[in-house]
Parts: sequence; C-alpha cells; structure tokens
Amino acid sequence: MADHKATIESMLTALIEGRKFRSIKDIVVTMTPQDIAAILEELDEETLTLIFRLLPKDMAAETFVEMEPEAQQALIKSFSDDELREVMEELYVDDAVDLIEEMPANVVKRILAQTDHNMRRSINELLQYPENSAGSIMTTEYVSLRPNMTVSEAFMRIRRTAVNKETIYTCYVTEDRKLLGIVTLKDLLLVSDDDTLIRDIMDENVIAVHTLAASEDVARDLAKYDFLALPVLDKDDRMVGIITFDDAIDVLEEEATEDMELMGGMSPSDKTYSRSGPLDLFKHRIPWLLLLMVSATFTGIIITRFENALAAQVVLTAFIPMLMDTGGNSGSQSSVTVIRALSLGELEFSDLPSVIWKEIRTAVLCGVTLSADCFVKIMLVDRMLLGNAGVTIPVAATVCVTMAATVLIAKIIGCALPMCARRLGFDPAVMASPFITTIVDALSLLVFFGVASTLLF
Repeated sequence: MADHKATIESMLTALIEGRKFRSIKDIVVTMTPQDIAAILEELDEETLTLIFRLLPKDMAAETFVEMEPEAQQALIKSFSDDELREVMEELYVDDAVDLIEEMPANVVKRILAQTDHNMRRSINELLQYPENSAGSIMTTEYVSLRPNMTVSEAFMRIRRTAVNKETIYTCYVTEDRKLLGIVTLKDLLLVSDDDTLIRDIMDENVIAVHTLAASEDVARDLAKYDFLALPVLDKDDRMVGIITFDDAIDVLEEEATEDMELMGGMSPSDKTYSRSGPLDLFKHRIPWLLLLMVSATFTGIIITRFENALAAQVVLTAFIPMLMDTGGNSGSQSSVTVIRALSLGELEFSDLPSVIWKEIRTAVLCGVTLSADCFVKIMLVDRMLLGNAGVTIPVAATVCVTMAATVLIAKIIGCALPMCARRLGFDPAVMASPFITTIVDALSLLVFFGVASTLLF
C-alpha cells in the first residue's frame, strides 16, 4: 500500500511538471476521497492546491473533510472567498463543526464569513454542546416525515430534500419536532399501496439518545444495535439531530487511542504520531516519566531500609527483578482486562466484590503455578547449574512464597484501582501499567523482605 501510494505521488508530480492537467484529473477522479486526501497531504502546498482545484466540486468537499487540519489550513489559505464558499456549501454541518474546532481563530473567522446564515446558525448551535457529548458530534441534517403523509408523498419529500441530508436510508417521523417513529427506505419500497399512511408502517419502538449523553456511550449503542444512525433528543424530548455510524467510529477510534496513551503512561494528544514532532512527544511523555521516577523513590527507600538483611543474604538481591517484574505483569494483566470491560460497559462499581473474588481465584491458580515452576528453576538453574551455594531450600521457599503473595496482591490492586478510578470520575486507563507497576513494585519488596525476615533471620 505504501509503495502504491509513493508510485501515485511520483506519477502526479511528473504529470504536474509536464503540465498534463487533464491526465491528473483522469487519475484522481478514479480514486476515493480518503486515498486522495492521503496523497495530497504528502505534497507541497503549491502542488496540493493545484491538484485539489482539479477535483470535481462534490469530490473536492469529500476529500477536504478527510484531510488533516494542517493540509486543510493550507488549502483555506490559498482559497479565494468564492472557492471557500463553494467548499463550505458542500460540507455537512457536523463536518463543518469539526473543521472549525481544529482551526485557529483567524481562520475560523474567515470560514464563518463564507457560510450562509442557516449553516452558521447550525454550527453555533452544535458548538454550544459540551465536548464529548452526543450533541457535539450530531448532525442536524436528517430526513423528517409527517405521520399523515402517504408513501408517495414521502418519496417526493425524500427526492426534494435528500441532496442536503447526510443519510436518507432511515427517515424519522416527527410531529411538532416530537419523534414518533422511524421508517426505512426498505419499508417504503416494499409497500404495495402508495396511498398507505406513514403512521401505519412506521416503527414506534425507537431507541434515541439525549444531547448531553456521553459520545462514547452513544457510539457503543450504535455498535450494539447495528444502527446506521441514532436520533438525538433535547431536554424537552424534541428531535434535534442524528448521529451516524461514521461519526461513532471516529469517537471509538479517538477513545481507544486516548486509552492506549494513558495506559502507556502518556498524556493524550490531539495529534497523530506522524503529525507530532519530538517536542510534542516530549511534552506528553515527560510529566508521567517524572511522576513515575519520583514515585520509584519509595522502592529505593524500602531497599535501603532492609539493606542489612540484604547484606546478610546477598543472594536475595538476584531475585528482586524477577519478583518485581512478575508482580507488575500480573497487575497489568488484571488492570487491562478490567479497563476494557469498563469501557465496554460490562462492569460497574457495584461489581467490584465479584471482580475481586474472581481475580483472587485466578491469582491463586497463577501464583501456585508460578511458584512451583520458580522453585524448580531456582534449584536446578541457580543452585545446580550455576553452582550458587547460597541458594538453599529456605531461600527458594522465601522467593516462591513471595511470588505467590505478590501475584495475589498485584491482581487485587490491578482490578480494584481502575474501578475505583471510574467511581471517582477519573478515566480508568490512568490506572494502567506504569501506575500499577510502581505500586506493586513497592509492595512486592515489602512482602519479600517480610517473608525473608520470617524464614531466614
């Protein structure tokens, strides 16, 4: 795919140098807007603008929506007022809102100046909704039918208004903006009598969401019910828009990216990796690295506190990394599993006791297995093969008991912290690998030295 993209870029560049504009147009019109956008973003501003102007009007708008903000800003800068107005006229309202949210103030001012009154009013309405709410990602462009319409009248309305709607497969039956039901094009096409009233064929069991619902929850509902769109109601239960599946996919992708960044010990970024420079990556990574570095001080304090015990049994030092790594890995497994279940709506805070009980049983099975294998490994490898006379059965027992206890503690902490974070209103992903590992490292050392003090001293 990358080679194919590079080949097309080289071909377009050669055609531009030869001023073969008709050939360029013949090539790009056979491509999808997504592929065109990906290629144009790699070109310099002058070439980008030149090729964009060769696109048909409707394809140009679709391509513009798929571009990254930097490329969009470069194009807007090169547009005349008439060109900008033409692009804005082809955009759906939700796409226009997304564009405005990404642009600097001076560009936003110019964009709004080139939009008509109705579009500007719709944009302002959507911008008033809180970020990450259903209202902020919905579009106000949908097909509305009246219950007393006939099927033939409904088709006439769809033909008249469909060109400006984002989706027409699902039509919404409303009266005084109150949502009464839905009817699909399939329902309309299969009706044998064109005089049949819409109220007689509409589905009154409609699943809808409210404007202040979390966008992530709405996206999950769309996936759960396999809908192409969900109607959005305001606080007075009046229909104000719809959320389409493509917007839901964008939400899920953003949420998944944010969770992965948090779980990796980074602050979420609005930029993709390819758009982020070293300074951007530094800003998002260094706060967590500093926090985790300082928190690791507790590990050093614990080791210092028990340095006399380590001096008496130096062999114990060799097993510290293994115990800390095993504990961190065990905690990470539980935390990632629980965080995923929370994000899918499978778990609530009320499930905490049952989750802990399940993790305890899992920890016992894992702990016993790891301890048994660890004992065999210590006696065969460390004592016999490496000839370490300091590795005795009591030492092996100390390490194995610590191993089992560490796995148990790590899994309890790994499952409990994300659920507690959700209860307190924080993103559970914050309580992922780096944070869990730091806590478990300290606890595993305390357990290790406590068991060693009991069995060896």
